[in-house]
Amino acid sequence: MYILEERLSSSRALASVSAMVTCAMKQLHCAALLLAGALTASHSLAEESPTLPAPDTPETLATGVRNVADADADADSLQQRRQLQAAITELESEYGAYSPVLPERLLSLGMALQAEGRHVDAAAVFKRGTHLARVSSGLYSTEQLPLLESEISSLQAIGDHLAVDERQRYLYRVQSKAPLTPEQRAKGLLQQADWQRQAFFLTIDEDPGLRLLQMWEYYRLALNEVLGHQGDTSRDLLPPLYGMLQAQYMISAYRWAENTEDVSRSFSGNGLRPPTSAYQRDNFDRGRAVLNAIYNLETRNSDVDSGAATRALTMMGDWLLWHGDREDAIAQYTQALAELADDTAAQALAAELFAAPVPLPAMEGLELHAPLAAEGVGDILLSLTVDARGKVANVERVDDSGEASGAANQLMRKLRRTPFRPRFDLASGTPVATDNWVMAYDSTR
Repeated sequence: MYILEERLSSSRALASVSAMVTCAMKQLHCAALLLAGALTASHSLAEESPTLPAPDTPETLATGVRNVADADADADSLQQRRQLQAAITELESEYGAYSPVLPERLLSLGMALQAEGRHVDAAAVFKRGTHLARVSSGLYSTEQLPLLESEISSLQAIGDHLAVDERQRYLYRVQSKAPLTPEQRAKGLLQQADWQRQAFFLTIDEDPGLRLLQMWEYYRLALNEVLGHQGDTSRDLLPPLYGMLQAQYMISAYRWAENTEDVSRSFSGNGLRPPTSAYQRDNFDRGRAVLNAIYNLETRNSDVDSGAATRALTMMGDWLLWHGDREDAIAQYTQALAELADDTAAQALAAELFAAPVPLPAMEGLELHAPLAAEGVGDILLSLTVDARGKVANVERVDDSGEASGAANQLMRKLRRTPFRPRFDLASGTPVATDNWVMAYDSTR
């Protein structure tokens, strides 16, 4: 394929980089002892003689209602713990503490707890099931995967992001050594890349930028997995390619610390410790190579989506403009419009892409100057001018609210540095300036 031979040769050069890619719970009886202790303590407290209440007043009546509600909640929680303990004990009694069928039964129990919103209990059950699957089926058995994935879902639901990160690393170790199909392996790599993206925005590390490098590496590995088993024309190449492009946008926008290389060498991620300098130095070429690959694939598969190739060509213009090459960017936009000019049905796509200024990067899920308001209704309204080359000027706040002034000032500073895909006159196919363009933001997002 043209892109892999000529534009992604850097991926082969990164073969050496890919070489760098590379507390279970105690037995249920320990957990049962803890639960039993909690239950005994609760039972002892319940047997104490209650103190006679003071004569009722409106205040004491209200307090009494709250106390009754709290007591009911505690009783429900206690009952739930008893039911969970009884269910696990019954499973062990029926199948044995280390029976090979127990992980499957624990998976079903955990999913039932998830459905009830009891994610703390569900995560504990899934973790227990993972431990038993590892003991009964091997260190890297596929039986662990649904348990791990479900545990991670519950940990995300309760917001324990550090625990999610630890289990994601363990999940990757299992995925990398378990006997998976190429499709399963590629799906797992895409999921790992998505977690790195989430971890970056959650800023759970001292230097979150290193997550972007791991994000790129996982997408690149997924690309190679699909390429090796499906060939260079498969549309399954598109998800990792778009992910790689998103990573390059984020890498280029991130302000890297001076000691990033030192941090990278000691980074305790999933064994992926790529040198950051290469990613910064080659950012433009990597992104352009990925975009060429996307364009070639979308062109070959134009019967699936006739407008996809034109979108890819427009995205190439966006990438050029993002890196300050305004002249070549305008040339790409003009070519994209020309491809649509002779097709009446394509005029809607032309309007979608070029009838109004578009802030860059224009990729779904990547809003580096967010928060844009839904449906144009927000508490911060900013007016600006976008010239024919996509440069911003005259940024002003035009709403009547005095709220969120700090957020508004920050957004105004970002907008002044943001390149825009300019508006085009669709009849002549030429870029034109746009005055008094208003953008709405929601400071509560």
